[in-house]
Amino acid sequence: MDRTTLDILLLSLGVFVLLIALTMLGEGLRARVPQGRTNPVVEAFMMRVNSWWALVITLALAVLIGPVGVILLFAFASFAALREFLTYARKARADHLSLALACFVILPLQYLFVALDWTGLLTVFIPVYAFLLLPIVSALRGDASDFLGRVAQTQWGLMICIYCLSLVPALLTFDMPDGSDRSILLIVFFIMVVQFGDLFEYYAGRQFGRRRIAPDLSPKTIEGVIAGVLAAAVIGGFLGWITPFGMIGAAAMAALASFTGLLGSLVFAAIKRDRGVKDWSHLIPGHGGFLDQLDSVIFAAPVFYHVTLFVWG
Repeated sequence: MDRTTLDILLLSLGVFVLLIALTMLGEGLRARVPQGRTNPVVEAFMMRVNSWWALVITLALAVLIGPVGVILLFAFASFAALREFLTYARKARADHLSLALACFVILPLQYLFVALDWTGLLTVFIPVYAFLLLPIVSALRGDASDFLGRVAQTQWGLMICIYCLSLVPALLTFDMPDGSDRSILLIVFFIMVVQFGDLFEYYAGRQFGRRRIAPDLSPKTIEGVIAGVLAAAVIGGFLGWITPFGMIGAAAMAALASFTGLLGSLVFAAIKRDRGVKDWSHLIPGHGGFLDQLDSVIFAAPVFYHVTLFVWG
């Protein structure tokens, strides 16, 4: 067993211990609620912890399989997220070919570029070439009704569901300073700090938060965001040994990723409010779909990827 695999197993064990502790904390909070009543904040917290169990187990298995497992996992997540997004996007019969190209050509090509380590192409393929191609395909069908709105929403779907998510497995292309193959651990680090930051922000914001950031969009509070970012920084500092950042650099990167992700979730809240929906889908009972689970990851991924390359590359 090589060092990377051993570290993955040790890290997985540590995360499982942390999740057990959070589960016990949630059950303890439940026990304090008077019999016959429920606390919505505690119940939502436990739902998030339960969804985290599924996420951690799935990610751990993919990481243990190796780069192919990670790439296939995020390609599937992109497909499911794009499907959810397009459900609420404006579209017409003239867009059917464009949407088919997005799902069955552009998405696989983007992840193929990640697998082949074609860094130059994977960073411009969707923002430049797909951006130009799909409107041309729709325009050739001859339907100009609400053309700009339809095209803009399709482009948004491509950017957030395929491009941004693909930059998580694209961390595999990062050349570690020591020449090792431990770049896969950067993915584990990134997902953990963003998701745990979300978890702490949710609980702290609803228990202790007073000042809402955007009252008409989301219950997120300034106090909750501060708690989430600080929790992510602490966790990131403890996990600095699996990154090339060092302890202080890892804490700073974790705080940056968490803060960007929390702001990104506000953007998704605004989109859902505009579409008149509470959740993107009902995949996870009471907790929405893929986009509801990955909204913070989607916004944080490009920032984390580019800062990692430009500062430590």
